[in-house]
Amino acid sequence: MAIQWFPGHMHLTRKAIGERIKDIDVVIELLDARLPGSSANPMLAEITSAKPTLKVLNKQDLADPARTALWLEHYNAQPGVRALGLDASMSTPARALVAACHLLAPKRGGMAKPMRVLICGIPNVGKSTLINTLKGKRSAKTGDEAGVTKIEQRITIADDFYLYDTPGVLWPRIIVAKSGYNLAASGAIGRNAFNEEEVALELLDYLRQHYPHEVEARYKIEGVSSMSDEEILGAIGKKRGALQSGGRINLQKAAEIAIYDFRAGSLGRITLETPDEFAQWLAVGQKIDAERQIKKDGIEHARLVRLKKIARPATRAERDAATQEDEASD
Repeated sequence: MAIQWFPGHMHLTRKAIGERIKDIDVVIELLDARLPGSSANPMLAEITSAKPTLKVLNKQDLADPARTALWLEHYNAQPGVRALGLDASMSTPARALVAACHLLAPKRGGMAKPMRVLICGIPNVGKSTLINTLKGKRSAKTGDEAGVTKIEQRITIADDFYLYDTPGVLWPRIIVAKSGYNLAASGAIGRNAFNEEEVALELLDYLRQHYPHEVEARYKIEGVSSMSDEEILGAIGKKRGALQSGGRINLQKAAEIAIYDFRAGSLGRITLETPDEFAQWLAVGQKIDAERQIKKDGIEHARLVRLKKIARPATRAERDAATQEDEASD
């Protein structure tokens, strides 16, 4: 199943970012440290490609520290990009963002040339919480729900440092199938756009391969690495009392438990992808998308040819030939 979620306000956000970027000195893109590749918005990358970018791996306290180090190394190796890990609830590390922006745009600063920074990211990645930490008070709405911020806000961090906040935005079509599941598991996609049981099974399939001990410790289950994702989900439901009449396991409830525990960090510090894994998933997704586009173009071409034939009036020679065929058949 392909997971897609692009509410109407996101179209407006895309347009607003395209207009605002002309006056921006540095772009801060907040990423979820548990899924840095999947939470990096390719649409934003296209719009902001000409600007220095600070990649912030937020919620690093929930992520696998060894994998966070891999992702920081990956992004810091890219030209015009700096990266750092952050827990948005920690005030001192949050202030490091200001210093990092000045390193990316050293000629900006002071009242004559104030720093203008655009902060963006996917829904529910922690932008509003981070902004409140930077400002020192509640400047932006926060909530554990995709799409809380709806309009652009300008926030003065210092006399010469302006931060422009934008609503969380995904992209119109997610071509990496695994990214769709990871985004859904993290809470970046509205719950009406996916099936919890399917997302939980994908999540558990990855965890049994890479974090089996964390699952065993959380749910008191043994032999997770040798179990199927369906068996693990059933075991979670049984252990947590997610039962229906007749002792049947309520898989929907078990799925909700597994997803909630991942989001809350109750399973431990987990990251659902490495740079190499994501590169492989992306290559597969791009190939499938290219094949889909070729097929789509072929169908459109055939449709246009068919319409052209219908619309084109027959020539006199064609009419005469048709008449002769009719007479011959008589």
